[in-house]
Amino acid sequence: MHRSSDPAVSGRRVRRTAAALALTFATAGVLVPAAPAHAAEDETPIAVSLGDSFISGEAGRWKGNSDTFTGSRDGTDRAYTGGSYDATTIYGGSYANGCDRSDSAEVISAFGAEEAVNLACSGAKTENILRESSGGEYFKGERPQADQLADLAARRRIDLVVLSVGGNDLGFQDVIAACVKSYQVWSSCRSAQQKSIDSKMGAAIAGVGNALDEIRAVMDDAGYDRSDYRIVLQSYPSPIPRASENRYPSSGWSRTTSGGCPIGDGDSNWVRDSLVPAMSERLAEVAADREVQFLDLQDLFQGHEVCSSASRLATSSNAPSASTSEWARFLTTGMSQGILRESVHPNYYGQLALGRCLALIKDEPADESFSCHNTANQGTSGVHLAPRY
Repeated sequence: MHRSSDPAVSGRRVRRTAAALALTFATAGVLVPAAPAHAAEDETPIAVSLGDSFISGEAGRWKGNSDTFTGSRDGTDRAYTGGSYDATTIYGGSYANGCDRSDSAEVISAFGAEEAVNLACSGAKTENILRESSGGEYFKGERPQADQLADLAARRRIDLVVLSVGGNDLGFQDVIAACVKSYQVWSSCRSAQQKSIDSKMGAAIAGVGNALDEIRAVMDDAGYDRSDYRIVLQSYPSPIPRASENRYPSSGWSRTTSGGCPIGDGDSNWVRDSLVPAMSERLAEVAADREVQFLDLQDLFQGHEVCSSASRLATSSNAPSASTSEWARFLTTGMSQGILRESVHPNYYGQLALGRCLALIKDEPADESFSCHNTANQGTSGVHLAPRY
């Protein structure tokens, strides 16, 4: 395999290879609700999000990706203030503890800050959803999310609770890190990582079921009837494209130095067409078992994954846009752009797309499940639902 020794490429190679290693080590008939039975202080209905980084808003700082390391990074860095960078303008106070709740997070982009509350926290597992009295654990200095939900349910009228969880229980970021490491040494991750996923899947899905039960219990204790609100359990969009849809070859260094997607062809296909769909199927099963609505997101980023041939990096002559840019954050160390934990998460455009999915499903019957898709060249305005049977 030939890899270029050009000095410019070598410089980028150092940065991207450092990113790969850093990630490895860092992760080693519509139903209309009646007024609720309980007496809320504020009867204005709100939506609440619970869960992990894919719904908290991690990577919401970025409007697509760019290889430019200075200034606004070709318009992609929303935290650029003209002379410096301030991530708190995007993540607010949650940047300090790493929960990273962005101003474009799914529930906020769907309904607006006045009609939504984001309790999700980047890195959360199912154990961080359960109330402390049920064995739930504090996370990043915050009370278990169901305890926070209970406080909110007593004061506000909640008509939607959306949950994204399970990926950290499965070690999804560890899987990506292992695949990145394998690519750096011309190897493959999928065989070993499939075994790891298989060993964790049962417990992870059981944990998701427990989290859903806990949400029901919280709402029951707050005096809500089942018809007062709905629960939506969602799956995960793939941040990685199929090998045939990657704009960079597997050989050479361009996936590492330019694209920020250092994963081999076979492993890319495994993530896109095996791992992510398997996670969706198991989450759909637990949603059906608990009689909650399911939102399948596995194909939402199609054509907008990191390094997808249907999208492109922003440049000085090609401004970022929802129709042309990637919807997931590429791999970065945080040494020159942002922070490591933002890597391979839905970015600003991805979060707007997720928000549209959520807004659309809320207008559908609560006992029907859907998948969410985008339309080529239409940006987030082309996001639409399809019945999931």
